Amino acid sequence: MSTYVDGFVIPIPKKNVNAYKKMAKLGCKTWMKHGALAYFECLADDVKVPYGIGFPKMCKTKKNETVVFAFIVYKSKAHRKQVNAKVHKEFGEMPGAENFKMPFDATKMAFGGFKTLIKG
Repeated sequence: MSTYVDGFVIPIPKKNVNAYKKMAKLGCKTWMKHGALAYFECLADDVKVPYGIGFPKMCKTKKNETVVFAFIVYKSKAHRKQVNAKVHKEFGEMPGAENFKMPFDATKMAFGGFKTLIKG
């Protein structure tokens, strides 16, 4: 079975990690409730790489920032569209949603949808 993945790389102030974790727990609960196959939120740990470019360098993080690598797995691109429509509808209907402030600068977030090339 092929899958489809939404991937995110998010620079975040270290002081906001707990607020982000709270938001991510709600995200996990909501995406999974609406049919996502898997939901991961990962905090940078071992990012001083001997080759290539580590995530902090790629994101041009400041000393007071870290990086979140997150991904959501779906059955297909069509399934992703269905799940995300339900999720966005639910979030839009939440009391106070219009005043919610993200615990990171969304303009620095990288995001994309990915076709699965190999699945183990």
